[in-house]
Amino acid sequence: MDKDSKEIKRLIESVLSGNRGAFVRLVEMHKRLVSHMVFRMIQNEADREDLCQEVFMRVYDNLGSFRFQSKLSTWIGSVAFNTCANYLEKKRVPLYQDLGPGERTIDDCVDNSLNPDEIVERGDISSIIRREIDGLPIKYRTVITLYHLEEMSYKEIGSIANLPEGTVKSYLFRARRLLKEKLLSKFKTEDLWERSI
Repeated sequence: MDKDSKEIKRLIESVLSGNRGAFVRLVEMHKRLVSHMVFRMIQNEADREDLCQEVFMRVYDNLGSFRFQSKLSTWIGSVAFNTCANYLEKKRVPLYQDLGPGERTIDDCVDNSLNPDEIVERGDISSIIRREIDGLPIKYRTVITLYHLEEMSYKEIGSIANLPEGTVKSYLFRARRLLKEKLLSKFKTEDLWERSI
């Protein structure tokens, strides 16, 4: 067991023995991951904070069942994913509605409420990209967030979302392609390049 694993094990043991400070530390270490997942999967802003709290309540309640078969962050990501998936199921929002060729056009995914100049004037390229990621189907925005923002491997993402690695790769490829199409449908390549400099 490496140094980081030993430290995580001590932290978990401390939480399980009732040390509130240790749990606060665990939350601090993983709140970015949880908020990334909740904010990417859940569109209703009013429910996001409650879901983040619910995730950490479930982590606390189930921490004794963590067996170090994966990273703690992967396990917590899985709790967050499942909490969000349960919420979406209750709201009857399909999580894995697979869209085949021709079933969805790029126009279905593009938010035309603002013209490109207005969007560029309102923010930098990273906020534009975040907004466009939020417009992707749930499965794509979740995978792209875990891969690029949380820097997780295909295997870790597969463990979190209960998907085979090949499916994760496929979703990531489709997410990137759809994001590229969305951006190029709104902006000329030169506009994006100038905003990123």
